[in-house]
Amino acid sequence: MPRPTLPQLCTGTFTVVASAVALLAVSGATSVFEVVVLMVFAVTLGSLATALLMTLSSQRQLARATRSGARGVSAAAGAGAGAGTAGVPGPRPEYAGR
Repeated sequence: MPRPTLPQLCTGTFTVVASAVALLAVSGATSVFEVVVLMVFAVTLGSLATALLMTLSSQRQLARATRSGARGVSAAAGAGAGAGTAGVPGPRPEYAGR
């Protein structure tokens, strides 16, 4: 499983802090048990926000890879290249002559 990026962690942390402050302000919790329950709920919301952002990010990367792969296939097909070489990149110029 990939690790969350810095913006995803910041979003999750902000969600935890904002939801904790809002829940404590609205609920009027006074006992330790009530505060602990609210904090667990806030951490759960932050974890969920980070997990959803990670899922969304991976879906976007997959869609980008699919779109660029489709463009590469159509360009290769138009140039008369074989179907087996559609996803294979060409030689890199910085390694030419080595």
